[in-house]
Amino acid sequence: MELYTEAVDYLKAYGISPVTEDEIVDSELLQDVFTEETEWVAHSPLQTEQCLPPTPTTESPDELLQKRMVVLKGLLISEEIYLTELETLLTPMKALKAAAGTSQPVLSAEQVQTVFYQIPELRDLHKDFYTSLRARLQSDEAIDPGSQQGLDREEAPVMQLFHRERNLSVGDLFLKFVNQLGVYRGFIDNYENAVEIVQKCMQSDQRFRTLAESMMSSKGSDNVKTKYTFEALLYKPLDRVMKTTLVLHDLWKHTPPDHPDSITLQEALRLSSSFLSGVNERSQCKRSVKLSRGERRQLMRDGFVVDVCENGHNLRHLFLYTDMLLCARLTNAGRQAQYRFCWYLPLVGLKLHWAAEHLPSSEYQLKISKTRAKMYQLKQALQQHTKGGKVSVSRAVERLRRKLEECEIWLLTNTPSFTLDLHSTSGKSHTIRLFSLYDLNEWKEAIEKQSGNYESSHIFGSLYVMVQSACGLQNPSSAYVYVEVDGFEFYDRRKQTCLSAFGVTPQWDEELVFQVDGAKQLFLVFVSQYENGTQDEIVGRVVLNLDPDNILKKWKKVTCLLGQAEVTLSIKYMPHPLEPPSTTPLVQEPVFCVPIEQVAMQESVLVPHIVRSCVEEVERRGLNEEGIYRISGSSSQIQALKHAFNTNYREAVSKLRTLDVNTVSGTLKLYFRELPLPLIPSERFKELADALDIADPYLRANNMLTLLQTLPDVNRNTLLFLLHHLKRVAERKEENKMSLSNLATVFGPSLLRPLVPRVDISQEVEVQVQVIFLYLQCQNLPEALLTKHLDIDELET
Repeated sequence: MELYTEAVDYLKAYGISPVTEDEIVDSELLQDVFTEETEWVAHSPLQTEQCLPPTPTTESPDELLQKRMVVLKGLLISEEIYLTELETLLTPMKALKAAAGTSQPVLSAEQVQTVFYQIPELRDLHKDFYTSLRARLQSDEAIDPGSQQGLDREEAPVMQLFHRERNLSVGDLFLKFVNQLGVYRGFIDNYENAVEIVQKCMQSDQRFRTLAESMMSSKGSDNVKTKYTFEALLYKPLDRVMKTTLVLHDLWKHTPPDHPDSITLQEALRLSSSFLSGVNERSQCKRSVKLSRGERRQLMRDGFVVDVCENGHNLRHLFLYTDMLLCARLTNAGRQAQYRFCWYLPLVGLKLHWAAEHLPSSEYQLKISKTRAKMYQLKQALQQHTKGGKVSVSRAVERLRRKLEECEIWLLTNTPSFTLDLHSTSGKSHTIRLFSLYDLNEWKEAIEKQSGNYESSHIFGSLYVMVQSACGLQNPSSAYVYVEVDGFEFYDRRKQTCLSAFGVTPQWDEELVFQVDGAKQLFLVFVSQYENGTQDEIVGRVVLNLDPDNILKKWKKVTCLLGQAEVTLSIKYMPHPLEPPSTTPLVQEPVFCVPIEQVAMQESVLVPHIVRSCVEEVERRGLNEEGIYRISGSSSQIQALKHAFNTNYREAVSKLRTLDVNTVSGTLKLYFRELPLPLIPSERFKELADALDIADPYLRANNMLTLLQTLPDVNRNTLLFLLHHLKRVAERKEENKMSLSNLATVFGPSLLRPLVPRVDISQEVEVQVQVIFLYLQCQNLPEALLTKHLDIDELET
């Protein structure tokens, strides 16, 4: 357990104190982790700031000085051993350099330079420090006999030590040493490359393998020979630079506050801690750990999860090693952070079962969305207060921080999450919660890879199925193809094409997109509707095995026989991190024929989703469509899309991708036309009409923009969002034949209506068209806001 204690000391240097339970000591698995034969490599990515304890004052000066001398002598011995290890590491360098110039080199000259980079400089640095420290300690060994007069025999040794230590100063040596720690920077940055060369050469060259596996070093006064591997010696400098801070901390802790070295050692400790923090941030080399049974342990992944147990849901830190999962609880005691062991599971035979929690009600989802929006606004407000690097300590800022923390905690405990059940062959089981499919997928894949259960043939990402056509039908019919993928259930796994035209050669050319998680098979069903149309008839079924290598990022054409129908389709797979399924309520409040302020309030936005969705789809594939917004789409399809927006937003967005773009533009026009109150309030009709009569174009434009700013927030931003979109449409007028004037003619009557209809309809229409036309001509039209920025008072409530 000696090396375990050393690892604990290392973590304490970062302000983290692991506190183990009896279970971890008694565990057969963990006893094997911390045996005397284990090479323990500890890296803590959690905390890089050093928490320096206050100067100790509880012990007497003579007790501190005794412990100080013990630390110094221990350091001198360890420095001597470390120098011997560096010399052993450098022993083959000269021979390898010489062999590099021969016809059969062991390593090339460049490889030799990389492997031994900065090691001679490290040896010289520590040799100088060792020589100076030994000279100081030896010069202080002599005891002044005059200082012992009048003292009893028992008191003499203590007083001798006290006086000797009082006069011994080593702080300047340590300060000089830490100021040269930059030599380690080059070694650390090069370490990964050096290890890679060593490992490759050990596999490819028997001569180097023989050399690297049997390097001998002498330790201690009795010159006991110790056998090292080349890689183990190469790690020694990394281990040494981390221990430097520990030694300095111990030395400073046992130096009395009034000792001449106290201030110097404190400065040296600060510099060393700062250097180590920089190393911890830049160097992410998590080296493997060689266990006593010859295996290698490596930290593969770590992060915070929620541990589900009988006492509730608790935030925990989970560590994945190459052979085990370890869960710990992070606690804070003042400035001192502590880890407390919770549980562990060996990866051998570990089974994983995962599921998604049920989506909450629409009302609860709306509350979650509002909380997220509120958190965003709180962060924006905090950034305003902390601009320029000056952190305000005002009560308003403290309130904002407190409210942000409350929102984060609420969201953490109430957001629908995904559970991962872990079942060990020993009978132990644990359940953890993860809050995104990305994390779930990453943890699941990492655990399965280490436990040997990973199946690379599964598909994770987007699966594209282009259903093209069919032939071979004996009787004419209308038909569609039903497609289903396997995998996890929280995605829509079933989709179908639209109904084909009546005939014997159905044509669809329809693309179906699936978010898949662990998919391996694709199920196809061919369904026909004959002339009487009374019922669907299944013509045939088929199951296709998905091979990621054949469909990765490229279309694979497939022809399959479904009964008498020969269906042609193409399949493509695009891997990417999984995204959470939409939490938009399946059943929602209608959006058509509802005041726009009410819709925006339900969605917690300034521009309703229906407007944004339709605009984005038109800009995606309709800017070059001739007569866009002038040519109407299918009336039945527009009504179907309207019904989808009123009842199932997810279905509506899915339909947008497949319907004719003129149907999408027609739906957007219908939405504005059916608003119970026009987007531009009727109360502004007369003022806008009067503004049109202003002769000076600059005054007219200024007056129009002033009236625009007086509109309600939702109306103003929705109008601005639409106007900017129409201007982008008009930029393609050469292709789509829709100028600003044409677009104003189309949208004017839908966006602006008078309080009382005029007798002269033509005059009314002229005002409607001219108002929109003039707004479209404005060069300094403000940008639209999509979400509302709340002030501090609103955030507080």
